Amino acid sequence: MDTRGVTRRKFVTGIGVIGAASAVSPGLALASSSRAIDQLSGHRFALDIGYRAVNFTGVERLATTVNGGVPGPVLRWREGDRVTLDVRNHLSEDTSIHWHGMILPTDMDGVPGMSFAGIKPGESFRYEFDVRQCGTYWYHSHSGFQEQTGLYGAIVIEPREAEPFPADREHVLLLSDWTDDDPASVYARLKKLSHYYNFQERTVADTWQEIRERGVSATWRDRKMWNQMRMSDSDLADVTGYTYTYLMNGVTPADGWRGAFERGETVKLRFINGSAMSIFDVRIPGLKMQVIASDGQPVEPVTVDEFRIGTAETYDVLVEPDHDSAYTIFAQTLDRTGFARGTLTPDPSLVAEVPLMDPAPTLGPTDMGMGGHTGHSTHFAKADADASHSHSHNHNDIVGGVGLAAAGGGSKARITHGSEEFGPHVDMRAENPVSGIDDPGVGLRHHQHHYGRRVLNYADLKSLNPTEDPRDPTREIQLHITGNMSRYMWSFNGVKFADAEPIELAFGERVRFHLVNDTMMTHPIHLHGLWSELETGDGAALPRKHTVLVQPGKTASYLVSANAVGRWAYHCHMQFHMMGMMREVKVT
Repeated sequence: MDTRGVTRRKFVTGIGVIGAASAVSPGLALASSSRAIDQLSGHRFALDIGYRAVNFTGVERLATTVNGGVPGPVLRWREGDRVTLDVRNHLSEDTSIHWHGMILPTDMDGVPGMSFAGIKPGESFRYEFDVRQCGTYWYHSHSGFQEQTGLYGAIVIEPREAEPFPADREHVLLLSDWTDDDPASVYARLKKLSHYYNFQERTVADTWQEIRERGVSATWRDRKMWNQMRMSDSDLADVTGYTYTYLMNGVTPADGWRGAFERGETVKLRFINGSAMSIFDVRIPGLKMQVIASDGQPVEPVTVDEFRIGTAETYDVLVEPDHDSAYTIFAQTLDRTGFARGTLTPDPSLVAEVPLMDPAPTLGPTDMGMGGHTGHSTHFAKADADASHSHSHNHNDIVGGVGLAAAGGGSKARITHGSEEFGPHVDMRAENPVSGIDDPGVGLRHHQHHYGRRVLNYADLKSLNPTEDPRDPTREIQLHITGNMSRYMWSFNGVKFADAEPIELAFGERVRFHLVNDTMMTHPIHLHGLWSELETGDGAALPRKHTVLVQPGKTASYLVSANAVGRWAYHCHMQFHMMGMMREVKVT
């Protein structure tokens, strides 16, 4: 392979070509990739948060680590046990750990300013709680940009009863993104120019190609629409492979993480998206994957070739390699600017071919809410920055209204209306949005037809166990996912977190959250402390999730039982969206 002209950074991140690991100079060894991830089990844990020099790209940088590692150690717990975790802060700033997806007391949730005061430099904090669930979860900082700089790790909880889907072997696969830049600088660049990291804008050659394929009139109408909206149809990710290196268990694509198997074994792979800003599409060429859990909760098995994993989501899959050959675990980003990769192999000397990334997708009518995948007519309207959309006012119930029958299967929830201005924080609004539950998302919709790859979508997910709370919701809380891309401002209902009042729930009530994505981007929405029971069409088997991907121009709804008193964070899990797109959910 001729690697002339391929920079060191392009080589290790997978932006350019991928070659043999032997092409990497020994003097540029990657600090984290030679180190196996520690695994800690038991009831008591000591976790030290500190700094450590790492080298992922040939440039040494300072990471924020747990017990010296990026990722931090895998924490193995057992359902029904009580765990104690002493966290000591060796940083020069406050820190915290949030136990993502865990159902626990509010003062143990780890959100500074909401759950507790945070952990000061030189001080310790003791987390202590009962483990009331099993499955695959993860932990990360909820302070500043520390998650982006390395403070994250996996949690594996063994069930008290027998495993519903036993395996002969398992591997944890934690996906993440790393930048050599200061995350504060990355955020500052986005505030000044939201498409700073997007190098996939259309060229003159692209326009001529489109004219040849669609004709002058259709091309002109399309270009005019995008220009009027001051938007780009290639704007799929805010931060891209231009600055990101994508990691699997802390290993770059150049080296590639490796996991063992023996032919004939059933292998469980626990996928965790621990990235700050990246959505991955995962496949293993040559192997079918049987999805058996989503966000730690068991689901009826679904056999697929590919699945999308949003930021903060987890999926468990089973694979059954039936040959003595290696297989590549391939996780390409939604915008196709890079990938993470690993190898399942029966022999350390065997490697598998790394597939090419799929072509970079572009946003189309479906993603702009103009109808398409679902067969319903929907369209986006350019929002007037000076216009407000008024309804009757109620601070505790956010704007309610559309799509109740479709979202809730005809249940008789009371729809309450609130009033919040959709002003300068909003540059687009969706009109007549439809559910995106059966939509695998941009870049995946035609994979069955083009590549013969079956892709998972949310409609495939059915809980293995019956829905615990069979009650219909008594009210619906509707939230618009809003943003102003040109100003890089993110919010719910056009109101940033600093100016928003809490969403108040009464203890014990059953509520529907109905999300309307008014933006062009896919957003992973995370509710702390309470399960989000996704409405996928079968009310008797609602899959329980802690993070829900909401497609551009689409809606998603889920039911929540307010069974945990406290103050809970509710936010988009994109690190650079979270400051504005966040609310407090208060259960009293």
